[in-house]
Amino acid sequence: MDWPLVLRKRNACGLHRRAGTRILAALICCGMAVAQSSTQQEASKPLSIRATHLLGFENAKSNCNGTLSLQDDSLQFQKTGESGEHIKIGSVRNIFLGEQSRQVGGLRMTLGEAATPYGGGRVVSLFAHKEYDVLTLEYVDSDGGIHGAIFQLVKGQADVVKHELTARGAVISPPADQSKHNVAETGNENK
Repeated sequence: MDWPLVLRKRNACGLHRRAGTRILAALICCGMAVAQSSTQQEASKPLSIRATHLLGFENAKSNCNGTLSLQDDSLQFQKTGESGEHIKIGSVRNIFLGEQSRQVGGLRMTLGEAATPYGGGRVVSLFAHKEYDVLTLEYVDSDGGIHGAIFQLVKGQADVVKHELTARGAVISPPADQSKHNVAETGNENK
């Protein structure tokens, strides 16, 4: 057996393995850098969603439609063609989510439900409802006063807004401790 030839083959295989490992490590590092830069771009990207302002903002009318947007460090509600009202995202102290079902179709749908014979109006009313998300914000003004604002959004959009607000620095208080309340209830059930 020719030992110098065997050693050369082993060294050549080792060089290929080391080069492959280096290339793989470089690709992983590049992939992580690209993922990190795209995450930073997504965090600074403005978000704009159609919403209905139910109440809370001083200069916005109740039950008016407009756009709820997140730009840089502020949350803004703006009715089309008018100046909007905004608050700093850092001033948000709590975010509450809810759901609401609302009948659509107006007077015509109501009359159609009433006129449908044999209780068929109940079936019609099942299809005459639309579900919405309700987003409630609790925030602090520059003087330290606590305020709230309530918005109605298309189903599924409130979670997106909450996630974006928390990603941009909104502080959410932990929910009230329910464990003590639940323990007291279970203790009474055993008696």
